[in-house]
Amino acid sequence: MENIKAIIEALILASEVPVVLEKICLVLPEVEKTQIQETLDNLMAEYNERAGGICLQEVAGGFQFRTRPEFGPWIKKLKGTKPASFSHAAMETLAIVAYRQPIVKSEIESIRGVDVGYSLKTLLEKKLVRIIGRKDVPGKPIIYGTTKKFLEVFNLKDLSELPTLRELKELNEPGEMKILEKPDKSAEIIILEEPNETSEELPG
Repeated sequence: MENIKAIIEALILASEVPVVLEKICLVLPEVEKTQIQETLDNLMAEYNERAGGICLQEVAGGFQFRTRPEFGPWIKKLKGTKPASFSHAAMETLAIVAYRQPIVKSEIESIRGVDVGYSLKTLLEKKLVRIIGRKDVPGKPIIYGTTKKFLEVFNLKDLSELPTLRELKELNEPGEMKILEKPDKSAEIIILEEPNETSEELPG
């Protein structure tokens, strides 16, 4: 097939969300998966070498065209909008979920020392956190985890790209590092077949 690179480029540009490799393979069944991956790698390299206003990045498990961060100030002027902001409480709650997931509300509150109901509601509404199941303990509390949108917002390919313990120690006070302590995984976790990303605040 001719123009494979152009076709893949068009597919990614036309999508509002990162396009996963498997999706491209479904659209181009006559092209080998290895060839598609090689084409994607070449495209990313070409855009990096070009050093223009946009780049092709692997984010949230897929591929997406993005504007380069250094041009953010001009884009904000064009859109005339301010970036979404979160309270310190919401960001701290999000950090705990990101590093300790899967995690339940009571465990987050044990770390923060305060009620996190409002923060969780905000994060659910913004689709940065989702409900992934219930913990198999009395009361079956809801288990929370991060979403693909979380990866997109923070420009992460996957959760393995979260800052390491050493990197966070350079940015945080020692007392804040407890969010990285290994959680208790002794209780069985019940995962929903289709994770619910509803914004409704549920008990637990």
